[in-house]
Amino acid sequence: MTKAEIVNNISSKLGLEKSDTQRVVESFMDEVIKSLESGENVYLRGFGSFTIKTRAEKTGRNITKGTSIIIPAHNVPAFKPAKSFVDSVKEKVAVK
Repeated sequence: MTKAEIVNNISSKLGLEKSDTQRVVESFMDEVIKSLESGENVYLRGFGSFTIKTRAEKTGRNITKGTSIIIPAHNVPAFKPAKSFVDSVKEKVAVK
């Protein structure tokens, strides 16, 4: 599902204009990004948590040159779904 599909679904369910719904969806995403950029985690009860994970420094390989490189420690955003979210997906989606 794309952002456009999410906007279409929400606007049709709530009877709102697509442009208004798109601004709300984009504002939500901007707030999540701003919170993570400022070092704050975002917790949405029943949905999940957007957190910051720290990756340790490690040695990698530059395949084209055949040399080792040091990849510095860095932070990455992560999402952990809520237990109810996970259970719902397990129950409703068939294993392929």
